[in-house]
Amino acid sequence: MRRRRRAGRAALLRSAAWIAAVAAVVVGAAAGCTAPGRVAPSGAGSAAAPSGAEYEVYAVRYGTLRRFPVSGLVAGADTTRRLDIALMVWVVRGPGGRTALLDAGFYRDKFVTSWKPADYRRPSEAIGALGLRPEDVTDVIVSHVHWDHLDGADLFPKARLWIQREEYEHYVDDATGLPKAGAIDTADAAMLAAMKRAGRVALVAGDSQEVLPGVRVYTGGKHTFASQYATVPTARGTVVLASDNAYLYENFDRHAPIAQTLDSASNLRAQERMTRLAAEPRLIVPGHDAAVFTRFPKPGNGVAKIE
Repeated sequence: MRRRRRAGRAALLRSAAWIAAVAAVVVGAAAGCTAPGRVAPSGAGSAAAPSGAEYEVYAVRYGTLRRFPVSGLVAGADTTRRLDIALMVWVVRGPGGRTALLDAGFYRDKFVTSWKPADYRRPSEAIGALGLRPEDVTDVIVSHVHWDHLDGADLFPKARLWIQREEYEHYVDDATGLPKAGAIDTADAAMLAAMKRAGRVALVAGDSQEVLPGVRVYTGGKHTFASQYATVPTARGTVVLASDNAYLYENFDRHAPIAQTLDSASNLRAQERMTRLAAEPRLIVPGHDAAVFTRFPKPGNGVAKIE
């Protein structure tokens, strides 16, 4: 996600298990008037962005996965390469006191015990570096259903979740709360279904949808069935939050799709689209690259303001 006898073999097995689990998603997904709780398509009742709406965007690091195989992130990468990758959530602070997250990280013991992230703290605690409490979060935009991006959603008791309708319906049995496909953890499927029953889940109706004033989500990355990424207007221009639709800066530098995608060509098209959507290429933020915190060093201590 070293070979140094048992400890090294265990680390390799964990990373191999992660890659295998995501690969299983690829195989499983290949087989396979606006209702309440759904976002209307653009031009069909979605709210217009107020003129000049601007947000502040921060990457917040809540842990590290040591020596993760780069070949599990960048298609065609050397299988011997290892990289420490960052576990992040992205804070979007906007007008009107709205505070959103893109993704919610993870916290359940089974994930922490299995993956043993270094320097780990719950995402709900990590955002405290910005003076935020869990109850201050008004919205969580869920890029996709994998455990390290969805699992922490219920840490934020007042947040409304925004997830693609096709992503939800492909992976979650609405009646039972059980997984319909292998990408989503059983506990996370149950959590998501329960939050939807409680009226806290908005199902987004496809590509290029405004979910918050001025904030839009886009599909096509195909990390999962209907993974999404977001654009956010800031004082420096439009920021693109790629999440796992582009794991590393290397994906862009090499023009290489992510290693775990349902459709490599679609993923590359999504990356190309990100470069057009962003005010400038440096404002595209990949999902797991620790270099985010050197490229954007302020304010520091695990927080990077994207500016």
